[in-house]
Amino acid sequence: MTDHDIAHPEQAAAGWRRIEWAWQEMPVLRDLHDELARTRPLTGLRISGCLHITTETANLARVLQAAGAEVVLCASNPLSTQDDVAAALVERLAIPVFARHGEDTETYYRHIESAIAHEPQITLDDGADLISTLHRRHPDRLAGILGGTEETTTGVIRLRAMAADGALRYPVIAVNDAMTKHLFDNRYGTGQSALDGVIRATNILLAGRHFVVVGYGWCGRGIALRARGHGAHVIVTEVDPLRALEATMDGYRVMPLIEAARIADFIVTATGDKHVVDAEHLAVAKDGCVLANAGHFNVEINLPALEAMSTGKTRPRPSVEEYRLEDGRRLRLLAEGRLVNLAAAEGHPSAVMDMSFANQVLAVRHLAAHGRALPPAVHPVPAELDAEVARRKLAALGINIDQLTAEQRRYLASWQEGT
Repeated sequence: MTDHDIAHPEQAAAGWRRIEWAWQEMPVLRDLHDELARTRPLTGLRISGCLHITTETANLARVLQAAGAEVVLCASNPLSTQDDVAAALVERLAIPVFARHGEDTETYYRHIESAIAHEPQITLDDGADLISTLHRRHPDRLAGILGGTEETTTGVIRLRAMAADGALRYPVIAVNDAMTKHLFDNRYGTGQSALDGVIRATNILLAGRHFVVVGYGWCGRGIALRARGHGAHVIVTEVDPLRALEATMDGYRVMPLIEAARIADFIVTATGDKHVVDAEHLAVAKDGCVLANAGHFNVEINLPALEAMSTGKTRPRPSVEEYRLEDGRRLRLLAEGRLVNLAAAEGHPSAVMDMSFANQVLAVRHLAAHGRALPPAVHPVPAELDAEVARRKLAALGINIDQLTAEQRRYLASWQEGT
């Protein structure tokens, strides 16, 4: 193949071994692969995905290809691309990939343009960069698109803003909001992988340290839970009163970030918003504080402010930049402020991505069949598809559950019977 841009084609064999390792942890995708390879409901459908190029994403592409789709991938984050996986996708599955680990911003958007040149009928996004680029630069191609999917909280926020402005021109299914996605992927996946990234990057003991989690959504809940499991003193900061109350009831200290920053050994953001760690927090952060982002884009920590406040920086470890401030304090930024779980580790465990990507596959199948009938808006994953993923996962785990009796179904559907 020549229609691709990858860094290390010689790593294809190693990448394929890792893809196969992840495949064994993804029984729902394997089940869908076998089923859709027989029926091929996506035959001839052109799909472009702007996703993290990881072993799990490779297996998503593998299933879509088996279902008959023509798949092209580009990276949704310059530091999350696994070059060996990109090589394996090109060499073993003949899937065009435009992604290089560490690519600069110009290359990143050139690769998105390559994915758009595929003239997709369905788009897959991690962060909505593909969709937003299509709408801004290629409005003439929107009429040919059946729909898209979005995998992240940040992307769904952006898409709902587009829809509110009347700018969204085709239907997008918010895979992120599926129960089998956010309850498991966001909570358990982010919880484990974000801590994995922090520990790999720093090798600093968490036990006994003050660990601040900024944002108590599903990702923040998972991070806080896992940090407490490591023995850290967890502090949660929030702007939502209900989530702040929930964090309090869950046993965490809750306070404003300006107070938490003074005592924090670690600050990890998980909000999907911009500059939640701002200049005022950096100005009071204690010496040696570790800063990491588990949201999607590298805007949650105010990096320009950090650069302006510093007199210089060093790189003591591969994923650590240590900024020295005028007063002698040192602030340690992980993974350039990008997704710490993917840039400093390997992302979510395959077992939780199994459910998220099963949702992606079923959402794509749904769009292929019904996309033309859906209005331009952000749509939920149909409840029956969410339940199907849960049923398949339980079956793969060998777990049986009870069923409602006919009497119980009648009772739940009626109002006449009382005490």
